[in-house]
Amino acid sequence: MSEVLELVDANFEQEVLKSSVPVLVDFWAAWCGPCRMMSPVVDQVASEYNGKVKVGKLNVDDSPDIAARYGVRGIPTLILFKFGKVKAQTVGAQPKETLKGFLDSNI
Repeated sequence: MSEVLELVDANFEQEVLKSSVPVLVDFWAAWCGPCRMMSPVVDQVASEYNGKVKVGKLNVDDSPDIAARYGVRGIPTLILFKFGKVKAQTVGAQPKETLKGFLDSNI
């Protein structure tokens, strides 16, 4: 099973912006109900896409500057980065198949 990275200010650039593989970043917060619903879905997708996509979670309360830099206003927001740039993003809780479709069409 692939490990989901905990992203923070200190490792965001190295793990996301300098990654050689696409990175799916889940912008979330502990108080957010839909975020908690998405957490197991994101974990499953991380496992299924191991080797193709790196997956990380960034707590917007702990790293508000990064969330603001990418215009995250609603959570959960999932942003796919490719070669350090935003490739695609989706907002709101969604079923696993929808998230997989989002990834498949963008990686």
